[in-house]
Amino acid sequence: MAQTMNYTFLGRSGLRVSELTLGTMTFGRETSRDDSFRIMDAFADRGGTFLDTANVYSTGRSEEIVGEWLGQRNRREFVLATKVRFPMGDGPNDAGVSRKHILESVEDSLRRLGTDYIDLYQVHCWDPYTPLEETLSTLDRLVRDGKVRYLGASNYTGYQLERALTMQRANGWEPFVSHQPQYNLLERGAEFEVLPVCRDHGLGVIPWSPLRGGWLSGKYRREMDGAPDGTRIKQAEKEGWHESWSRYNTDRTWRIIEALLEIADRTGREPAQVAINWLTRRPGVTAPIVGARTLDHLNTNLGAVGWTLSDEDLATLNEVSEMAPIYPYDFITELQENR
Repeated sequence: MAQTMNYTFLGRSGLRVSELTLGTMTFGRETSRDDSFRIMDAFADRGGTFLDTANVYSTGRSEEIVGEWLGQRNRREFVLATKVRFPMGDGPNDAGVSRKHILESVEDSLRRLGTDYIDLYQVHCWDPYTPLEETLSTLDRLVRDGKVRYLGASNYTGYQLERALTMQRANGWEPFVSHQPQYNLLERGAEFEVLPVCRDHGLGVIPWSPLRGGWLSGKYRREMDGAPDGTRIKQAEKEGWHESWSRYNTDRTWRIIEALLEIADRTGREPAQVAINWLTRRPGVTAPIVGARTLDHLNTNLGAVGWTLSDEDLATLNEVSEMAPIYPYDFITELQENR
């Protein structure tokens, strides 16, 4: 299959990555080792170089599978990202981003991944219990020691991200070069503060859940009573996950999905491809993370690049998915309009 992927810089860093990131959260869980290998083979054959995992995905098994596959490839050709934060055991220090947990976790990740270095090491979420100085100074040490090349964050608020970046700059520590937020047509809350902070500081943006757990895949219609058995949305309803049917069964959701389906039908694309293509066109976005339980899912998602939505279709999707501003954003906007 012909290479179709373009490459872009990760924020203001000199690191170039493919325009889509392969998410590996399902590896070792819903997706077997062999199927995971086939998915990574297909991603690489299309020019994909950016792989994203985390130590907690399948309790380390995802990292092991990615590492085994990388062992059969030229490691230098790929940008490997993983994360630290969430529990990897039952001990009192088996979670968070304390110096102890970070230093132990990075060694465990390096071992599972079978590599001497991690290209992008990301804090998976804010830790309210560990002093920020402790976390950031430890991350800086990892870069100086050569175990990590670049640093990133994920799931931070705008305030938390600004505070971390300011502290890194003030102390001469290695700064974050990227942020990984949830961002898609259904969830645009990152636009209020997180994305402006990223643009101001030149951070690359690597959105996760571009299809919101399958809601934007084209499977669901307004007239349905609920998610079919065997779908992630059905499981989310049972497990209490955020992408559950009861959370998103709203008029706004259906208006977004109906617009998505209409554009997909008219352009000859899959709804998932339209949703991801919209995301690639958003200001500041670097490389959306496309996950895949199967090779068919991956091939559909890879069809999101190599073409562009029209300005009219972009405007339609922007309008139908726009989130009503809350205070103080509504207040500030009103003042600006009436100055």
